Amino acid sequence: MKTLTVSVVTPDGPVLEDDYEMVVCRAENGELGILPGHIPLVAPLSISVIRLKKQGDTTDRLTVNGGFIEVRPDKVTILAQSAEKLSDIDIKRAQESLRRAEERLQSQQSDVDRLRAELALQRAKNRIEAKQN
Repeated sequence: MKTLTVSVVTPDGPVLEDDYEMVVCRAENGELGILPGHIPLVAPLSISVIRLKKQGDTTDRLTVNGGFIEVRPDKVTILAQSAEKLSDIDIKRAQESLRRAEERLQSQQSDVDRLRAELALQRAKNRIEAKQN
């Protein structure tokens, strides 16, 4: 079967480069399924899990915290603010981040940056969900 070369890059460097049969990700407009030969596309990504299907039933997953996806017929490039393979996610650290973000959002103090707290909450939930599923 045909494949796509998928590259995931963050400001800290490359996270992944491999060939896959299908890429499923969540853009800000909704979920995208990308197969070889897909029309060219650039879209902003949401904080989400990206599923990468290999031959057979093998599926790799990684979390991204926003960014962009560029699709060409034979290559997908994901430029993410940060990305983590499931093996790199520390579930206890993610749960602690979730607790801290929830506390910040419940705080009545005026110096709490609500947008940052909401984004931290989304990132923590995304890591926990990815690791548990």
